[in-house]
Amino acid sequence: MRRGSFLILVVFGMPAATFGQAAPSDSQTLQALLTEVRELRQDLQISLARVENAQILLSRLQIQEVAVTRASQHLDQTRSELAGAQVVQKSEAAQIKHLEDTLSTEGNSEQQKDLQEMINRVQSDLEASTSVEQQRLKTESEAEEQLESEQSKLNKLEAQLDELVRMMGNPSEQSGRVPR
Repeated sequence: MRRGSFLILVVFGMPAATFGQAAPSDSQTLQALLTEVRELRQDLQISLARVENAQILLSRLQIQEVAVTRASQHLDQTRSELAGAQVVQKSEAAQIKHLEDTLSTEGNSEQQKDLQEMINRVQSDLEASTSVEQQRLKTESEAEEQLESEQSKLNKLEAQLDELVRMMGNPSEQSGRVPR
């Protein structure tokens, strides 16, 4: 009977002892898995937030590139208009010089009077051209400032995007954890 009791104790006691030892190990494993799942979830949320930020930045970057292109085109157009105004101004100045030379050699008083009227008209046109040139110079300056401003905004967006890409490429910065 002792042997039977001992055998019963061994048969039923061992699994109970084994079950008692396995429970803490399973609990620790489950706790570790739960912690890992939470960390993965947090990493995923951080990654998704960064992807959303990257998409927003890309959209803003595209919009800003259009603004820079538009400002650049405006500056080019303004410079073209300025060059045209300067050509007109030089032409009028040359015309005045030619008329004055002709006036000094002309002996006929009627012709001199006509030449003087033409000189006065062309001088008036030259003054108007000078005014237009001044306006174009001011517009050119404003267009340059606008282009610089838009380019600066574009550079800042590019820097932000570069930083975000750098952070996405470095897993240790994604969640603040040290990679394993």
